[in-house]
Amino acid sequence: MKNWTGERLETFIYNRVAIEHLHRYAITNTYVKDKIVLDIASGEGYGTSLISKHASFVYGVDIDKESIALAKLKYKAENIEFLEGSTSNIPLADNSVDVVVSFETIEHHDEHEKMMLEIKRILKSEGILIISTPDKLHYSELRDIANEFHVKELYKNEFTSLVSNYFNNFQLLSQTYNNGSSIIQDDNTVENSNYFYGNYTMINRRTINPMFLIAIASDFVFEEQNISFLMGEILLKMNY
Repeated sequence: MKNWTGERLETFIYNRVAIEHLHRYAITNTYVKDKIVLDIASGEGYGTSLISKHASFVYGVDIDKESIALAKLKYKAENIEFLEGSTSNIPLADNSVDVVVSFETIEHHDEHEKMMLEIKRILKSEGILIISTPDKLHYSELRDIANEFHVKELYKNEFTSLVSNYFNNFQLLSQTYNNGSSIIQDDNTVENSNYFYGNYTMINRRTINPMFLIAIASDFVFEEQNISFLMGEILLKMNY
């Protein structure tokens, strides 16, 4: 077992990072049902295993040999296969996948265009990409934090431009952890949302900086994600 760095979703850690990751996987359920899915940068395989509960088949691909070896030991199912590969060289055939899931991956390298080209190559014509990344402004700059594991973070406009250059349709979502819950909402509604704390004081959503961005993209029309939130305690009751 490797020392935990906080950069991968691990089953033995239950904290804010875990809730954020698990919420991202939870919103994929609508899109992966009975589909062939790629979970790129699958790590120890926990997220891949979650997807497999709804997908017809899921590939977990990671560049790290040890992570792939551990995933194969921990998650054995007929509809799961773990493979070694990178975002710039995905070991799958052209037009072979219905959905690509990529959570907190793109900031770990600087080959963003190659990654998008590979995703387009393996996706079927009506395929969907669900991808997340930290918002460089709110995640790093405003907090004056430099994540040693991140190679190239993106501002919101850069992330939006990257995804929209490769897909005709996309929905941009914002995610933040606030008062014990993870909030995911359409980026267009962020300015108009209010939240109440335990003492009934209200704050407008614009005063809370969403640190993560999630894009759902396809060349075809897809069902857009509704506003959602996930209380940490609920995860214990959801097989998440």
